[in-house]
Amino acid sequence: MKPISRLLFLSALLLASYNAWAQSSGFAKLDAWVQIWKTGHRTYFGYPVNQQSQMRDFYEWYLSTGMESVNLNNAGDPMTDSPWTMSSQAFERDVIEYFAPLYDFDKDNVWGIVTHSGTDGNNHGIYFGANYLKNKTQKDPVVYVSDEAHYSNLRLTDLQNLDVRLIKSDRMGRMIPDELEKSLDTSRPALIIYAMGSTFKGAIDDIPTLNAVLADHPELPGIYRHVDAALFGGYLPFTRYRDMVSQRELDYESIAISGHKFFGIDSPSGLFLCARDVYDNQTDFNVTYLNFNMKMINCSRDAVQPLKFWWLIQKVGTEGWTRQAEQMLACTDYLKQRLDEIGWPAWRNEFSNTVFFRRPSKRVISEYTLALGHDENFGGDLAHVVVMQHVTKDKIDTFINTLLNDQ
Repeated sequence: MKPISRLLFLSALLLASYNAWAQSSGFAKLDAWVQIWKTGHRTYFGYPVNQQSQMRDFYEWYLSTGMESVNLNNAGDPMTDSPWTMSSQAFERDVIEYFAPLYDFDKDNVWGIVTHSGTDGNNHGIYFGANYLKNKTQKDPVVYVSDEAHYSNLRLTDLQNLDVRLIKSDRMGRMIPDELEKSLDTSRPALIIYAMGSTFKGAIDDIPTLNAVLADHPELPGIYRHVDAALFGGYLPFTRYRDMVSQRELDYESIAISGHKFFGIDSPSGLFLCARDVYDNQTDFNVTYLNFNMKMINCSRDAVQPLKFWWLIQKVGTEGWTRQAEQMLACTDYLKQRLDEIGWPAWRNEFSNTVFFRRPSKRVISEYTLALGHDENFGGDLAHVVVMQHVTKDKIDTFINTLLNDQ
């Protein structure tokens, strides 16, 4: 047998052996799971995930450099003058310094980290807010959050054993200023969580009006405002509505944004940004072996996520994200228009990429992975579509035809 023929024969034999091993060892289950996602992600309409992730060349670089065999860990403060060199903290700092101006933080008056998720960012906002107010006033705060804000906020206040008051929202999901007024305990500091995009209806709390309610009570011992902007904090800075997430305009103390939603990082991650005065007024935890003052919640942090954020800044950047944000909002307009055309009851909050509507059949819900809700103000059972980068006009037309054929 010739050498080349022998090599081909051996390669085919090895491949056959691998396939047989994979089948016998249970790896076929993984392949079947991949096929489910390759089919389903095309009509993944109900949840705020960018299904056009652009991480392939990142992984090619990661494997080509051998970094997959290195155990990476970020522990410590990335905003110090000398980040730990055996980490990706220098890149993490670059990421924070890129995003800080997009939310109108002064570069000299900001602190931040790349988080494990939007929930991790909210956890830091609540924890930092509570500590900030306690250290400033020597009093425990009351947390105020709307009944349509993300469920993580209630879970986190319970975890941190904080006194929380749930504020009623209007029919579109926005916190009602008069209800906040009635609920205020002016003898204690106020830690208020603003929803920058409620979970189901995509509502944005009227922050200027709610701030005015707080300003009408100078007797409050202290105020801390955290913005939960998981999805909307991703795209709004790249639109003409960027003032809606401006720290300078809205006077908030901290904000949490997700990385796996608008930005398309392929696993949960996020950003937490706060004013430097907030960080400086946290409880000290000096950790000798890191030579850092550890004020953040997490000891170990994912060191790969900052690299992915940094990679996308270079690859996509402001120009690319601006195009994506404009496309998303245009397609949201188009979806609402098409639903109106066929007479399917549907609603949308201003500036939102979420359209909620009368719930279709179980078959449509399953095919499009729709998220479900219920509200008697809108006739009872509902579903919604979150228009992300992969929800194009062509796919919307197909969805509309599916609804028509399902009646």
